[in-house]
Amino acid sequence: MWNEIQKALDEKNISIYKLAKITGIRDSTLHNYKRGSEPSFKNMCKIADALDVSLDYFRKDD
Repeated sequence: MWNEIQKALDEKNISIYKLAKITGIRDSTLHNYKRGSEPSFKNMCKIADALDVSLDYFRKDD
């Protein structure tokens, strides 16, 4: 899932630190997501809102 988040961050030129400020999610928590932890639904909603994408953007085609 982090690959999709990173792609959206790159497209919008937003750093993890800035995403933390926008969402209110601690940057250490975001770094844990980057290392493979699964975000809660609530935090995914915050991330999607901050990146102006739908939750479907983060779905994997398994």
